[in-house]
Amino acid sequence: MSAAVEIRGAIKSYADRTVLKGIDLTVATGTVTVILGPSGSGKSTLLRAINHLEKLDEGYVVVGGDLIGVRVRGGRMRELKEKEILRQRSRIGFVFQNFNLFPHLTILENITEAPISLGVKPATARELARALLASVGLAEKETAYPRQLSGGQQQRVAIARSLAFDPELILFDEPTSALDPELVGEVLSVIRGLAGTGRTLIVVTHEIGFAREIGDRIVFMDDGVVVEQGTPEAVLDNPRHRRTQDFLSKVL
Repeated sequence: MSAAVEIRGAIKSYADRTVLKGIDLTVATGTVTVILGPSGSGKSTLLRAINHLEKLDEGYVVVGGDLIGVRVRGGRMRELKEKEILRQRSRIGFVFQNFNLFPHLTILENITEAPISLGVKPATARELARALLASVGLAEKETAYPRQLSGGQQQRVAIARSLAFDPELILFDEPTSALDPELVGEVLSVIRGLAGTGRTLIVVTHEIGFAREIGDRIVFMDDGVVVEQGTPEAVLDNPRHRRTQDFLSKVL
């Protein structure tokens, strides 16, 4: 099976704190990888590095065979220009934990804004946005503003927005952590529907039951390193590392 994402020697520091400490990780195409770990373990930073929202200090990320943020020419590496990085990002869907919708734009405009800015005709972008809203059960909300929607509805809009360029890779950064408990199910249902569609999903979550249900592979991180990885059965039911055992004993 080919690799959708390859991460090698990823190191990222902020001031005097190293958040990623030499991460190596391969994500197979068309699979669902779930990343677990305590707060501060580097999970969100790793996702942001995959989408070049964070620039690595050392190491590299490859998505679909392309180096993220850099290009090699004549054996030398050079950083991509911002426009090139934006086009790379358009191939990767990203769903943030706090929705990140534009409050001054309608729901339809939130979805069409990026495609139109990258050259998609407005009529085409609106047609696609309406289809995506229907796919997440929000067809009737296209003229509403984010403040008029519940948290669960806003997150479903954010998922629809992430699909606007039909990405083969979608990153979810704790997509239910900002939601009231009764709204979690509607968002997980949408993500569940995306699993098994041929897209590659990487999901950072604290929902262990959901991780077990949709994950092809579970990755446990702590203190900036990958401690353990394997099938849900191996990592969740029979963890080998003591740190994984301690973490699961507190969340299960």
